[in-house]
Amino acid sequence: MEFDAAVLRHIGEPLAIERVSAGDLQPGDVLVRIQASGLCHTDLEVMQGSLRYPLPIVLGHEGAGVVERIGSAVRHVAVGDHVVCSWKPHCGDCYYCDRAQPILCEPFKTHQPQGHLLDGTSRLSLNGRELFHFSVVSSHAQYCIVPESGAIRVPREMPFDRACLIGCGVMTGVGAVSRLARVEAGSSVAVIGCGAVGLNAIQAAALEEAAVVLAVDIDPKKLEMARVFGATHCVLAGEDPAGMAQSLTAGRGADYVFECAGGEPAMQLMYDLARPGGYTVMLGKVDVNKRVSLRFGSMMGEKTSIRSSYGGARPRRDFPWLCDLYLRGKLKLDELITLRLPLARINDGFEAMARGDVVRAVLMMEH
Repeated sequence: MEFDAAVLRHIGEPLAIERVSAGDLQPGDVLVRIQASGLCHTDLEVMQGSLRYPLPIVLGHEGAGVVERIGSAVRHVAVGDHVVCSWKPHCGDCYYCDRAQPILCEPFKTHQPQGHLLDGTSRLSLNGRELFHFSVVSSHAQYCIVPESGAIRVPREMPFDRACLIGCGVMTGVGAVSRLARVEAGSSVAVIGCGAVGLNAIQAAALEEAAVVLAVDIDPKKLEMARVFGATHCVLAGEDPAGMAQSLTAGRGADYVFECAGGEPAMQLMYDLARPGGYTVMLGKVDVNKRVSLRFGSMMGEKTSIRSSYGGARPRRDFPWLCDLYLRGKLKLDELITLRLPLARINDGFEAMARGDVVRAVLMMEH
């Protein structure tokens, strides 16, 4: 079959909308007719060259749509099901999957960086030559082919443009708070960086009934958004956030700190804000080959630290849960979407992202 997709051919160049081909489904494959796809900063990192993948490639890993066809071995979804794509599918049989750590799935770790699905091959081609997948999803296209574990059934009542956000930013932020750190009611929380992931960490902390939710950012407009999502206090990064955290906690520092900004200053601030015995979660990142220097003393005091990419996600458990929270009015998703646009305007969306003008831009796919 053939369909339209946004293809990155060269680093630093705009994406091109091209007609691409998909091969036959393998037994464990699911073909999804994409209805909405969120633009994520990780996509932009590939376009800019700080996150390296083989080219040409179809980006996108926040996708939602309808199951069009399934392979012969697929059991968990059926044709016509509404699904959200997970960018961390797993095989279910490797060393880590057997030890209840599917986030570390070995076939994913081996084949995903090479632009392939879990079996080490691509289903996509462009003008007769191999075209690579991104994060085993490639949702910036009219269709995508994913493994069964990457197609998560969700309620039909869930709007596609909001459903797609669950696949990455929402899951990561909410999951870090509710699944990894397991924030306790009445506790103090600090969140560094109020983009899509940070805002979801903030609203999760509010949902868990934290007494203090301190938002930190360099942009006053983002702090305004943080209040909408449940922050009880806000401070600019240059205005002594550590001092504010201490003033709100009898001089101790925050019980839980979530770093959602990326970069060495934010990572250092994470430790500076945490109390002795506190819990820190690093969700931001830098170039994978870059060294990061942190003040060792700030890490002392029996602090627990974890670096997470997906907030402890178990997609089959968590995606329906997040949809249910939204449908019951407990999870804010509408407020995350700054811009909706067609596939043909995808570069406009990434330009707006690079300027910092959007929380999330969402592609609304036409068929």
